[in-house]
Amino acid sequence: MQFRTELTIPPAEAAITHQSRLLLVGSCFADEIGQRLAAYKFQTLINPFGTIFNPLSLFELLEKSHTGKPLATTLVERDGLFFHYGLHSRFFASTADDMQHLVQKQLQQVAEFWQVAPQADKWLLITLGTAWIYEHIATGVPVANCHKMPAHYFHKRLLQTEEIMAAFQKMYNVLPVGCRIVLTVSPVRHIKDTLPLNAVSKAVLRLAVHHICQQYEQVSYFPAYELLIDDLRDYRFYADDLLHPSQQAVEYIFEKFATAYFRQPTLELMHQWQKIRQGLLHKPLHPDSKAHRQFLLQLWHQLQQLAPYLDVQEEIDHLRTQLAL
Repeated sequence: MQFRTELTIPPAEAAITHQSRLLLVGSCFADEIGQRLAAYKFQTLINPFGTIFNPLSLFELLEKSHTGKPLATTLVERDGLFFHYGLHSRFFASTADDMQHLVQKQLQQVAEFWQVAPQADKWLLITLGTAWIYEHIATGVPVANCHKMPAHYFHKRLLQTEEIMAAFQKMYNVLPVGCRIVLTVSPVRHIKDTLPLNAVSKAVLRLAVHHICQQYEQVSYFPAYELLIDDLRDYRFYADDLLHPSQQAVEYIFEKFATAYFRQPTLELMHQWQKIRQGLLHKPLHPDSKAHRQFLLQLWHQLQQLAPYLDVQEEIDHLRTQLAL
């Protein structure tokens, strides 16, 4: 007897490897997946602009990162600190000039992430959170974050699929040639919009993503949203706030992602690294014993074997210090 409808995802046409360079941007779900990729030693840059929920702000940030042009959004001062309407509130400075430099630094970081390894396989993983946007009334420009400014400064409206597609095309045209894009819709629910309007928002995003994937050969869709909503489909797979996926759910979604985008050699490397990582995290009962030193030497040799494939230099140096090699 079957008690749930499991979503089976076919292998992607192109595969991600440890030589790929992965830029992950968007909602907090991008952080969740990115942290797991980084833990498995993939080359990642995770949400360099902070959490960004709406596609227009996100696509503009990516576009301006590669054109070098200034963002349309502006600075805002609050409680003696400066923020930028285009970035998350974790980016702030004590002066306007310092804030502008910080914005440019983050944009440049994205551009350089792929430039430092021009021959590497380039991947952009985008997680869209909401189709609701807030436009700054004084300028008419959408903002990525309102930074707790008064509500009457902004006009809230729902994006149309055509707007999302047009903004995506503008960004896509300036990306490095050969860059592959994976689009997802965040399974996190935005109940501040109310559940019915959250459903409207997700539907707009999903429709826009569907049309984009039909139009661009280098773009694929990963069904993170459907995996939580339709496959797992139970509140036991949500965190305590009943809005975000639980860690168990995120692990399940990540496993599905790995099945779709990794091939067997990559999965084998992940498995080898995970065993070594567990050994590195082990807390010995007798750290000065001969047996523990032999254990560390074994780990050191295993790391040396992985070094041509993964960046484990930090772990090798740490063990070398412990062993006084």
